[in-house]
Amino acid sequence: MRISYFADIRFPLERANGVQTMETCHALARRGHHVRLVVRPDTAVPPRDPFAYYGLHDLPALRIERCPVPSWPPARRVAYLAHALRRIVMAGGTDVVLTRDLSLAAALLRLPAWLHPPIVYESHGYAPAVSGELPAIVSGSAPGSAAKLRRLAANERRVWRGARGYVTITAALARELEERFGRRHTLAVVGDGARFAPLADPGLRPRASAETPVVGYAGHLYPWKGVDVLVRALAHLPGVCALVVGGLQAEPDLARVGALADQVAPGRVRFTGQVDPPRVAGWLREADVLVLPNTPTRISAAYTSPLKLFEYMASGRPIVASDLPSLREILRPDANAVLVAPGDPEALARGVARVLDDPVFAATLARQAHRDLREYTWDKRAERLEAVLTGAMGGAV
Repeated sequence: MRISYFADIRFPLERANGVQTMETCHALARRGHHVRLVVRPDTAVPPRDPFAYYGLHDLPALRIERCPVPSWPPARRVAYLAHALRRIVMAGGTDVVLTRDLSLAAALLRLPAWLHPPIVYESHGYAPAVSGELPAIVSGSAPGSAAKLRRLAANERRVWRGARGYVTITAALARELEERFGRRHTLAVVGDGARFAPLADPGLRPRASAETPVVGYAGHLYPWKGVDVLVRALAHLPGVCALVVGGLQAEPDLARVGALADQVAPGRVRFTGQVDPPRVAGWLREADVLVLPNTPTRISAAYTSPLKLFEYMASGRPIVASDLPSLREILRPDANAVLVAPGDPEALARGVARVLDDPVFAATLARQAHRDLREYTWDKRAERLEAVLTGAMGGAV
């Protein structure tokens, strides 16, 4: 199968979007498909090699094509869309298009079907709801105008009805879209994943009896991710430190969380700053317990399949997570994780203490989560996507 994957992002990208895009395309190529990944150029000088940046070996079946674009954001977006449309309509050599770019999918579906290959769209949330909620949960985000929300809603409807294949990252999102637009064929729930490797010592980190326990978190520091909840939980966990893997100096969240840490738990929170993807796993093993403290927002409840969750499962460390529907699709209380009330620092602290106080329980959780990861590897993701792509090439909407 010849797959063209379109992602309007600078590449490589340090965010979860970039990791998921590269891992997905690489896994599809490993399954024998020819994948062309069309992205924007890297902004780093000199440009980075995506294979090296993500810790993957080069594959002849995965070709990365960089679309030249201007630096001004509005023009950059238009240039990328124009390049993508030309590439799809005029260049040929593609059996199926895969994208999580709603505008691009909608633009293609405005064209006659004979002008483009089948389109498979991967949804990470109902766009008007995400746009409406972002200002309250991501620092510095601007609210979408009424006109923008109407345009997004129209694009969602068009892509739902016209795409040959449709993927959501959670079952909750699939249900919401079906309630909005009706049922459709070639719909699959395909969450994110991680790399699986055997582990010798799942459970708490081996440490001396006097050594301070460490609670770990990896990822961005946006308010909805709940890092503030973790820091406040330390007030109820005397003698426990936190390790925060991530945070960009150029964004306000690192300073905000750092100031909170200085106020609530001075000297007990270590920030690594941005870490290249291949180094994250080593940092996670430095913690005793890993937390996923998402707050109870709509995005957290229905639209998230966090990369960190699967990386936590791969690490062999016990997990304490917010009890949210999207996370319950993967996590089972007291089987492969401890689930606690979202947004509640005291509840998070109780969950962490429960794991730290019971090494046998901690090892049981970690071992089961690691076993469960076998169903959520990138190869499993590619296998599930392959079924959707194949169906889209031969079936009706």
